[in-house]
Amino acid sequence: MNFALGYKPGQLGESSTMDNLEKQLICPICLEMFTKPVVILPCQHNLCRKCANDVFQATNPLWQSRGSKSMSTGGRFRCPSCRHEAVLDRHGVYGLQRNLLVENIIDIYKQEESSRPLNPTKVEQQQLMCEKHDEEKINIYCLSCETPTCSMCKVFGQHKDCEVAPLQNVYKRQKTELSDGIAILVAGNDRIQALLSQMEETCRSIQANGRRQKQSLCDKFDGLYAILEERKKKLVGMISCQQDDKLDYIRSLMRRHGDHLEGAVKLVETAIQSMEEPQMAVFLQSIKDIFKQISTTAKVSSMERPEPGYESMAHFAINTENVADMLRTIDFNTARASGSQGKDGEDGYDLAEDLASLATGDVDYGRY
Repeated sequence: MNFALGYKPGQLGESSTMDNLEKQLICPICLEMFTKPVVILPCQHNLCRKCANDVFQATNPLWQSRGSKSMSTGGRFRCPSCRHEAVLDRHGVYGLQRNLLVENIIDIYKQEESSRPLNPTKVEQQQLMCEKHDEEKINIYCLSCETPTCSMCKVFGQHKDCEVAPLQNVYKRQKTELSDGIAILVAGNDRIQALLSQMEETCRSIQANGRRQKQSLCDKFDGLYAILEERKKKLVGMISCQQDDKLDYIRSLMRRHGDHLEGAVKLVETAIQSMEEPQMAVFLQSIKDIFKQISTTAKVSSMERPEPGYESMAHFAINTENVADMLRTIDFNTARASGSQGKDGEDGYDLAEDLASLATGDVDYGRY
């Protein structure tokens, strides 16, 4: 740009008290001195109510403007200075308290400024001078070249064929546009912050849901273990019961056969003793009873005995291949999760119900 600051040696000095005060009365949104009414936020920062309302409406597009007949539910407002977030009621920024102290200070400051004599040196220090034309102040803005310039450059210089506008008008317009841009940025930052907060909440929900589903899955498997253990105890009990029955039967046969054997041995001994009787009459008289006992013993010799294969317990064998295959293919039931009722499909199969039927005895050995 063809201009330079018109500062002269010896004219620079420390800022006066009024200059320092003016800096404290600048709105952080419009970068101008506060325009009454001035509102104070809960964080104790001050804003022009108009600027605050523009930012609030930009960040809360669903909020009804003041004077609307429909009810409003308020909204959130983030301070542009400290980023503290305040929750406003249905009145919006119009419900914020006015800072009368700051407004009174502004009035006093303006009165002091109007009563102070104009300092030409200070005005000259703040004035930008044209580099091409000495002593010519920068007072117009070239819209074609988008640069400030002086009147001489427009009349005689390189901007004589360009479209220009008063510098103050362009300054105010672009400052307003910058203020609007700041408000848009602040609103965008608030939306991003809200999105980040929502995502953080989503992360917490994912963690909580994951823990809940893990616990549910462990409970389901613990239930399967309990069903299998219960069924195992029942089947083992059935085997033990029949084992005891068979053993009792065989042992009863053994006792009966033992008693018969003992009687036969005694009969043999008696018969041998009879053979030694020398008297024929006595011998013939005694062997009558012996013959009867031998005849009875011979008839009983064909006693009851176990059937072939009675000792086998092979009929208690079970086939667990189908159950093992089902256990190996356990998966999450996506069909039911999506709302479908797959009754015959793989996703709709309920292994817990089938194992429960095993525990209650509804499934026979032939299937498993």
